[in-house]
Amino acid sequence: MSTTDFIAQLTGSQSRLYAYILSLALDPTEAEDVLQQTNTVLWEKADQYEPGTNFIAWSFRVAYYEVLASRKKRQREKLVFDDALLGDLAARAERLDERYPERQKRLRACLEKLNDRQRTFVGLRYGTERSLEQIADDADLTVNALKQLLFRARSSLIRCVNAGPAIEGLS
Repeated sequence: MSTTDFIAQLTGSQSRLYAYILSLALDPTEAEDVLQQTNTVLWEKADQYEPGTNFIAWSFRVAYYEVLASRKKRQREKLVFDDALLGDLAARAERLDERYPERQKRLRACLEKLNDRQRTFVGLRYGTERSLEQIADDADLTVNALKQLLFRARSSLIRCVNAGPAIEGLS
């Protein structure tokens, strides 16, 4: 596999890899740190990846071991999960990730079902780098009104995505 192809695989998997790590670490700051370490290890082991195999599964396995290493560093903290629970969480996260493409399709379809105003504000909030304050100010809304509008839109999206054909582990 060329370096360019490997980089494309690695960059294309970042959101899924972060979500997987976060499901194990349960702390966004730790998840970001582990993601960076995982990326370093993946890059160092790029020559060990076998083209044609499942890149996500390979990167998840590396991430799993990086989460374990991070946990060892945090052993002095009060709340540390045992390895069996972490293994269960990892298995569940991997099963859920298998459903990722289907959930993405559902989400795109559900976004189309939102009313124009909700769709516009969801796009502004999650498709730009703008803050709630900036969006509210530009739309002549209070921040609380914008939060309420986004809350209702997210609730509609969750109901819509989960209302599709049953997928084990989604609800």
